[in-house]
Amino acid sequence: MRTAIVMGVGPVRGLGAQLCVRFADPKADGLHVLVAGRSQDKLDAVVTAIQQNGGSAEAVIADATVEADVVDLFDRAGDNLDLAIYNAGNNTPGKIFDMSADYFETSWRICCFGGFLFGREALRRMQPKGHGTILFTGASASMRGRANFGAFNSSKAALRNFAQAMAKECGPEGIHVGHVVVDGPIGGDKIIQGFPQYAEKLGDAGMISIEGIVDGFAYLYHQPARAWSFEIDVRTSLERW
Repeated sequence: MRTAIVMGVGPVRGLGAQLCVRFADPKADGLHVLVAGRSQDKLDAVVTAIQQNGGSAEAVIADATVEADVVDLFDRAGDNLDLAIYNAGNNTPGKIFDMSADYFETSWRICCFGGFLFGREALRRMQPKGHGTILFTGASASMRGRANFGAFNSSKAALRNFAQAMAKECGPEGIHVGHVVVDGPIGGDKIIQGFPQYAEKLGDAGMISIEGIVDGFAYLYHQPARAWSFEIDVRTSLERW
């Protein structure tokens, strides 16, 4: 059975979780999905949702910034790894003047260093077969700097450049590397439940559909080798860009 890994999974109504649900869906791709993140309760809820839909999945506690955790995660995937998605991130604000070195380094470790560990281990499993897809969740922060988000902007920009370098390095070896730019707030639990007033102000039309973003990942995954895309960007019709 083909296997997928999704790193950075949170609540069921979050992007990471919905990526797991989509790729495990027996009516779609029917992959066995390793659901990876740091909260056992949240991971278990996602696995339950997948299994209730007839899919196959298992929860794996893993810290994206700890090399041993990432290596162990990929070892569990076995020889049938076909898809790896890095969805970890930490969109937190902070003024550069007041920013501590630890704060900046934490952002870099989650957004960029973790992406390196994840991408390297995925490549080490896929390259011998000459086949596989590695996708990274990006942000418009990787394309342009924004006041009060210097740590996040620079970390996401570094991830995008790493992914692009990886795509050029590994494409000739049969590995499709892609980057999905999420340009705006996502209509999931993180905003709707965590920041209800902000969500109400945005309204449904002002938040990107999770299902629409997942469709973008699926589109990249299914592209034939003669028509690969490195990057797509997703936003609402109201987003200024």
